Amino acid sequence: MRCPFCSFPESRVLDSRPADEGNSIRRRRECGECGKRFTTYERVDERPLVVVKKDGRREVFDRTKLLAGLMKACEKRPVPLQKIEDTVHYIERELRSHMELEVPSHVVGELVMDRLLALDEVAYIRFASVYRQFGDIKSFLKEVEKLLKSKT
Repeated sequence: MRCPFCSFPESRVLDSRPADEGNSIRRRRECGECGKRFTTYERVDERPLVVVKKDGRREVFDRTKLLAGLMKACEKRPVPLQKIEDTVHYIERELRSHMELEVPSHVVGELVMDRLLALDEVAYIRFASVYRQFGDIKSFLKEVEKLLKSKT
């Protein structure tokens, strides 16, 4: 494994353990050149999952893009990074469990909305404002009112 700091091609494994509920292996490594430590994950090479956009375009599912979107929604909120990563794992696992190679983008969006609602209401509203493309304050207020009604 190439070192992400100095690009030296060899490193040694210090520790290996199951991660993501046994779906991957987490390896702690140390570079043979600079001595810095880094973490790698080993996962089963799965068939690509394709997300079908509203306009018909197709994109390969990108967990990094999903993580970035969730982190943006949770920015400056008291949501631990581990909870966000767990959410990404859950959503990806849920999408792959249906054994479909193509998934409509609205399915991904609704899964994100459901998980964000359980994580943090402010993050949920932030994501909803982009996902549902609120055009005005009335749309925004409707979503907040719906959220308040569901709490009572």
